[in-house]
Amino acid sequence: MAIVIAGERSGVGKTTVTLALLAALKARSPSPNSLVQSFKVGPDYIDPMFHSYITGLPCRNLDPVLTSEDYVRSCFAKHSQNVDYSLVEGVMGLFDGATGKDDTASTAHVARLLDVPVVLILNCASTSRSIAAIAHGYRTFDPRIQMAGVILNRVGSDRHLELLTQALEPLNLPILGVLRRQDNIAIPDRHLGLIPTAEMSDLDGIIQRLAHLGETCFDWEKLLPLMRSPHPLSHEEKDTTLTPPLLRERGLGGEGKIRIAIAQDRAFSFYYADNLDLFAELGAELVPWSPISDHQLPENIQGLYFGGGFPEVFAAELAENKTARESVYKAITSGMPTYAECGGLMYLCDRIVNFEDQSFPMVNIFPTAAKMGKRLTLGYRQAISLQDSPLVNKGDRVWGHEFHRSSLEQIGDRPLYSLQGYESHLQYPTEGWQRYQVHASYMHLHFGAQRHLLEKFLGNAKQNTFALCS
Repeated sequence: MAIVIAGERSGVGKTTVTLALLAALKARSPSPNSLVQSFKVGPDYIDPMFHSYITGLPCRNLDPVLTSEDYVRSCFAKHSQNVDYSLVEGVMGLFDGATGKDDTASTAHVARLLDVPVVLILNCASTSRSIAAIAHGYRTFDPRIQMAGVILNRVGSDRHLELLTQALEPLNLPILGVLRRQDNIAIPDRHLGLIPTAEMSDLDGIIQRLAHLGETCFDWEKLLPLMRSPHPLSHEEKDTTLTPPLLRERGLGGEGKIRIAIAQDRAFSFYYADNLDLFAELGAELVPWSPISDHQLPENIQGLYFGGGFPEVFAAELAENKTARESVYKAITSGMPTYAECGGLMYLCDRIVNFEDQSFPMVNIFPTAAKMGKRLTLGYRQAISLQDSPLVNKGDRVWGHEFHRSSLEQIGDRPLYSLQGYESHLQYPTEGWQRYQVHASYMHLHFGAQRHLLEKFLGNAKQNTFALCS
């Protein structure tokens, strides 16, 4: 069993409530080996970082657009079957999906796919009896949704709580938690959401406060049975390590493992856990390195992987590490198969121009600048490939997601994609770069239901060896 934490709208406190529940579950566990598995609806990267920091297990994204309905079900089943508790954090409002026409990719959609109950967070500020109308509307809007109860957030006083409770009583809808206005715990954010965990110096203190909030504000007698796994392994049977599935002895039919250098530091941290697992399952060894602090690429690698992140925040440090940039340039111009998305694309440009209009030199694979701006580009994309690349063949159609405030000053003469929105009649400009053996785009990809893309990339990487001497 599991619960889905949903909100009546964005900004109602889903992440705070989810983190408080996770922190309290870990703190109150009778065994240090107790396992709590979290999931996040949608393409988000940062919220799952906080989940994983608390639980010690990789948070799994559940997104039927980037993957498929079957993949969402199988991912949830695989990762929730051998744990003590499971919890899913929703996205936006309960019924808000990829379009306004239906609830595809919404929290409600995923809750139906998983057949698990929803706990709805209600913003109680500036309302009393009307809260019952809101709760009644959400409960009855889609009869297929199982509403387990509500959590009242931003309650002003004992008298306010009394009015809310009286209003909700006729609905026979359990109140599973009450958070007061002063209970709000501020987690700092910036232009793309919360600040990632690796940059927060007081994260442990925040988690302790969240655990206390979770312990004192929720009805655990009612919540625990909803989240408890029906058939958890005994503590003696559990593997509590974070090691991904065992690497194959033979990578894609050949001897040894395919070594892929993966950029992982404060500038590059946006990676789906399932993608990293799939690399391992296909026989690759991901070799972490830091474009900020390492002076060159790892030795004996066969491919490069640059995820998203915040290179614009750390542009000065990336620029200062000239030897790392030269090492990447040498590898790519020598034919190294490279996959770069969003922040990775920015790093491979000639320069990054930050919000203060300061310019910093980057790797210069693409003769253009990635310039920060006020406009947010956000949404699912259908992409038709215009070129062969290390991941795609010309004419392939892939699904991805864009989420960035930068844009390129110019697109080269070999754009990678022709883009459409979730609805095919929505057309967007061509996007991405294909140069040397590089596949670079603003689109984030989930390989769960598109594993053929990763198979092609690793097949190309298998033919390549780029040895560096220390």
